[in-house]
Amino acid sequence: MTEKPDQPDDFFMSDAPEATDALADRMSDALTKSAEPSPGDAPAAETPLEEEKVKDEIDIQIDLLKDPEWTARREAVVTLGEMGDERCVEPLVSALRDGDWQVREAVIEALGQVGSPAVERLIKVLRDWDLRKSVIRALGKIKDERVLDPLMQLLHNDEFKHDATEALIELGTPAVEQLVGALKHKDEGVRQQAIIALGRIKDAAAIDPLIEMLKDSDWFSRLTAAAALEKLGDERGRQAIKPLMKDPDMVVRMRVERILAAWNKNKATANA
Repeated sequence: MTEKPDQPDDFFMSDAPEATDALADRMSDALTKSAEPSPGDAPAAETPLEEEKVKDEIDIQIDLLKDPEWTARREAVVTLGEMGDERCVEPLVSALRDGDWQVREAVIEALGQVGSPAVERLIKVLRDWDLRKSVIRALGKIKDERVLDPLMQLLHNDEFKHDATEALIELGTPAVEQLVGALKHKDEGVRQQAIIALGRIKDAAAIDPLIEMLKDSDWFSRLTAAAALEKLGDERGRQAIKPLMKDPDMVVRMRVERILAAWNKNKATANA
């Protein structure tokens, strides 16, 4: 038997740390390479839950419109309004029939937030007598020229003319041109509503047309025009209503006297 050559006892001891480190490095490299995907391997995809269909947020909020709690329905309405997506229009219009008035109020605000995408649908719903008042208010919150004609048409309607006037006032400056045009309407009721709206919108473009209305044949139109000019607060208006102190109608004379007294008092206070 061939004997192994003698080696010092400390041979393996001296090389043991280096050998161990090298072996560990080789094992680590091997494990890393085995973990790396090959070029042809596709990344593992997440397994979808076929039983569940994830709804987007709009669908979730639409479902909540059927919740038995009015607070949940109202919160859903507010959220849909903030989203402003045209998919929210039809569910919100339907919610105008909600049994709780606080939900219905929120719907009007929400439709105003959705804005232009809601206009055509709301105009169609104006035919629904039960919803007309709410729809008129919603249209007044939308800054879209398409709402003007239907709102102006409603100034002829004795039942809804006041609602239409309020909506036009809320619409503001975009309504001024058509309201000024309505001052020449043959229907005195339409003229009066236009005067009221112009006085409350307080647009300077209405001053001269309102001064012309001080000559209207209808006493109430003259009275309303004087009150509108007071709201506008322009000096031209104050001078223009002075001749009405001799108006043939006593009610007009008394009202103009009070308007001028209040006007002069406010002017004196401002100059003090």
